[in-house]
Amino acid sequence: MSEYPSIFRVRQTFERPIVEDIPAEVAAQLAKLDLKQTVQPGQSVAITAGSRGIANIHLIIKAVVDHFKGLGAEPFIVPAMGSHGGATAEGQQKIINSYGITEEFCGCPIRASMETVVVCEAAEGFPVHFDKHAFGADHVVVCGRVKPHTGFVGDIESGLMKMMLIGLGKYNGAKIYHRAIKDYTFGQIVRSVAREVLAKCRVVAGVAIVENGYDETARIQAVAPSEFEDREKELLVLAKGWMPQLPFKQADILLIDEIGKNISGTGMDTNVVGRKYLDHRAHDDEFPKIRSIVIRGLTHETHGNATGIGLSEFALTRAIDIMDQHITRTNCLTGGHSTGAMIPLHYASDRDVLDVALPQSGLTDPIDAKLMWIRNTLEVAEVECSAAYFEEAKSRDDLEILTDLRPLPFDDSGLLPAVSEVGEPVGGK
Repeated sequence: MSEYPSIFRVRQTFERPIVEDIPAEVAAQLAKLDLKQTVQPGQSVAITAGSRGIANIHLIIKAVVDHFKGLGAEPFIVPAMGSHGGATAEGQQKIINSYGITEEFCGCPIRASMETVVVCEAAEGFPVHFDKHAFGADHVVVCGRVKPHTGFVGDIESGLMKMMLIGLGKYNGAKIYHRAIKDYTFGQIVRSVAREVLAKCRVVAGVAIVENGYDETARIQAVAPSEFEDREKELLVLAKGWMPQLPFKQADILLIDEIGKNISGTGMDTNVVGRKYLDHRAHDDEFPKIRSIVIRGLTHETHGNATGIGLSEFALTRAIDIMDQHITRTNCLTGGHSTGAMIPLHYASDRDVLDVALPQSGLTDPIDAKLMWIRNTLEVAEVECSAAYFEEAKSRDDLEILTDLRPLPFDDSGLLPAVSEVGEPVGGK
């Protein structure tokens, strides 16, 4: 193919609430719960750490540890991430270590295990699993980010309630809960299991985190167990309002430099790319509508877990080569989303990918195709866009044009650089 669309960079403006002093805010929030009335000196406290790359998560976890140390308790950290890390204790500890959550930094032990205790049977007739170390603790603190789920819709989606199921249920729990969700609904199962966990597993508090559209900590809220559901509903409304989004509602091609479990449960956030309901196209009422997604690589932090790559149509062969198929398949099968592990058509270079992807855009000439290019679905404040969007971008007050139009910067091998390395801003709106 001789002609490719030219590109320019735009900067989006999102609402930007931010927590300036992470440790101080964690301490202030937990102080509101007056936990010294419940937690006695010498008692053990299990604190959850999940697999998502939450902004400042190491600082947040350390601040939670410090608070309970200040009460004279003996905190420890439990990896809480279902089947991630290859469904092994070593793999799960490696994930949280890569986020800076280490025994040295946090000043307390990390107790990683895939063993669970069957707490009881849920009303729907399946066993309720709970991490053995957390179950053996005097108290449990559930710490996690509240955000829209990548596959389920409701007033409760991804957050503290889900952490009590999938995270602390480990591989055994995650398997049975995802099976149950197929027969019932996410909302029913999350409430059913959470009800049992709150009643039987000594949960003393939750620490809920909400991020803004710039992948920054926007809100930290300590939550009493009796208020988990009500507070999470409120925080989910905030999270949806602060959710980042692509600058345009339709694209022929979306290039994504990296996907990974630290970015999203599906590697790329389906709420951002418009694939929450269907694997390869947007639902009728869903936006953006993207014809072809191209995955260029995996994050280092995902450790080969390419869950979600099957939602894309194309990929670079290098992304497939570093994919750990066992870990990816285990995660996708446990979550009941086998297609998420399927391998897309892949090619050695970006030029090769675009040569096959651009003609999939119907009768539009390749040079006029609507193309967007991002690093990952957490970082969309600045986006490379093709010339087809230029006139619209000039007319919008929420977009700042940062560069002139310029050609796609292929190297001699037909590869593009990382999107962050594409040209310095030279223009202005």
